[in-house]
Amino acid sequence: MLLENTSVILKRISHAAMRAGRNPEEIKLIAVTKTVKEDTIRKAADIGLRIFGENRVQEAQSKIQSLKEYFIKCHFNVQWHLIGHLQKNKVKVAVQLFDLIHTLDSLELAEEINKHAERTNKIQKVLIQVKLSDEETKHGITEEGLSRLLDGIKSLKYIELLGLMTMPPYFQNPEDVRPYFRRLREIRDIINKEGYYLPELSMGMSNDFQLAIEEGATLVRIGTAIFGERQ
Repeated sequence: MLLENTSVILKRISHAAMRAGRNPEEIKLIAVTKTVKEDTIRKAADIGLRIFGENRVQEAQSKIQSLKEYFIKCHFNVQWHLIGHLQKNKVKVAVQLFDLIHTLDSLELAEEINKHAERTNKIQKVLIQVKLSDEETKHGITEEGLSRLLDGIKSLKYIELLGLMTMPPYFQNPEDVRPYFRRLREIRDIINKEGYYLPELSMGMSNDFQLAIEEGATLVRIGTAIFGERQ
């Protein structure tokens, strides 16, 4: 099932990219492993998946430590991404664990990440999570607050900002989500014209990733379509 599901997803990524006149190799697949058992993650790596996304620092910590030896033994160059909300009291561990944090949403959090990255002499790669809806359950910086956050990050030497991320509302009709993806790309393009270089756009999940790719996504976060419904 895992191989078949992944194969279907990769084909759909490729077709969506080609529809948009893009190179499919620009798009990276993040296999979202929230609640997925270590044995299944091992099998996912065996069939070629190399980027895994986790929502919670604590859950990720035990998996990453448990799987580390296996990945080294197999010479798998695996990346771990944090795609869930990051609380300040979890930053120290997050910096130790994750190659890319998708959910930076305040200057205070950026300063905390920078502080712990400096202590371990690591340049922590991050994305800014932008909130484009009025949903109270969604995290992220508003469009209005983005400029101040960008200015603040400039002085933080141990953070490397690579792009933007968003989590739009859920719609029965995936097409309704397209304006949110388009807006994130527009915001990124405006920022890049101001002298930044933000190549990455993290957007799109199992039900809408093809639309996200058509609108410019470079990182798609897919769990259910690979691993099935969460238990």
